[in-house]
Amino acid sequence: MAAAAAVACALLAGCVGQPSGGPTGTAAASGTATQTASATSAPSSATPAPDTDETAPPQNGDRVISSVLRQDWGVPATGSPWSIAHEVHPPIAQPPEPALPYLYSIGVGAHPTGESRPYDQISFRFKGAFPGYTVEYVPELVQDGSGATLPMPGTAAVLRIRFTPAQAHTDDGRASTIVSTPPAAVGYPAIAGYASAGDFEGYVTYGVGVGRAGAAGQSQVRVVEVEKVEQGQHLYVVAVQVDRTPWTG
Repeated sequence: MAAAAAVACALLAGCVGQPSGGPTGTAAASGTATQTASATSAPSSATPAPDTDETAPPQNGDRVISSVLRQDWGVPATGSPWSIAHEVHPPIAQPPEPALPYLYSIGVGAHPTGESRPYDQISFRFKGAFPGYTVEYVPELVQDGSGATLPMPGTAAVLRIRFTPAQAHTDDGRASTIVSTPPAAVGYPAIAGYASAGDFEGYVTYGVGVGRAGAAGQSQVRVVEVEKVEQGQHLYVVAVQVDRTPWTG
């Protein structure tokens, strides 16, 4: 309980700034919005400062409901993805709201003076519930469905994040549910950019370009989950933090 409180307090810190071959997921999808997840047993002497990348001033009523360190610093190697499961029972809401957790916005932020090490962050903000997801370094980013390789120029490595069950479109398929995103070319030392690689049949996939071209190695990564109310919206945030140490100095 004390650790969770410390994590929540750290939020007040500022910052700069159609599957083919069937992608596999770890989240069960079967019948309300009840969900469960098991936190990674990964003690850390530092308290993470997740999702401090808001783009608008705080409003009355903004608050952190919970903040959990889901995966401490490490490398989700190719072929050995981190799998974080949430049990989601759709439909989680009645029409016109989507039946699955849906992506509402994406945020990025540079944290050159992180509490344990400097890092860059990309935050995926969902509404409805937390989806399950996997995090893994991959040789290249592949478009779900077509299998086409998606370019991630100027980067040293590609980190793939795949959410399920999740969607990024309205139930009628006519519009995106995403209301705001940063430019695709982020330009930070650890996060050079990002790209969408799919939104189909309960899977939402993104690639994050890590580091810079011509350099070797894969930065360590950390994952934090935050449930909060921000700008009047109830959000379920998956904050992926990438160590910028190898790319600075």
